[in-house]
Amino acid sequence: MKLLLVCLGNICRSPMAEGIFRQLTAQRGLAWEIDSAGTADYHVGEPPDRRAQRASAELGIAIGDLRARQVNEADFSHFDWILAMDGDNLHRLRALAGSDCKARLGLLRDPFLQHPTALEVADPYWGNLDDFLACAEQIRQAAEAFLQRIDKKES
Repeated sequence: MKLLLVCLGNICRSPMAEGIFRQLTAQRGLAWEIDSAGTADYHVGEPPDRRAQRASAELGIAIGDLRARQVNEADFSHFDWILAMDGDNLHRLRALAGSDCKARLGLLRDPFLQHPTALEVADPYWGNLDDFLACAEQIRQAAEAFLQRIDKKES
């Protein structure tokens, strides 16, 4: 399975999600390819926000070696799933996805897009460490739920 996690700048939510998914899949013995990216190019090449790194460290996850990148055309044919953190980024992904899009697009908190109102991971960028800790916990819960649903669908 190849999974791409996407937020706006790839320095807060999506790198935390990448780290969390890597930890959870490793614990389950799953050999998944997991990456993260942003729909915007604001922070390309930068490490995750220090608050994102601290919140991830609270979960025992080091993400300081990750570097921000922007979603590219090849991502849509390379990944099986591309999960956005919020509706705005999902909309941007849909606009970028060409007719060759192989990936399933969804929201991290609603990957199968079953809810009439979007379930989003709030952007903690303008907040403090507590906002990042809450975001990391929300991502962890969504990642656990995604892994359980995927496991049931593939069984």
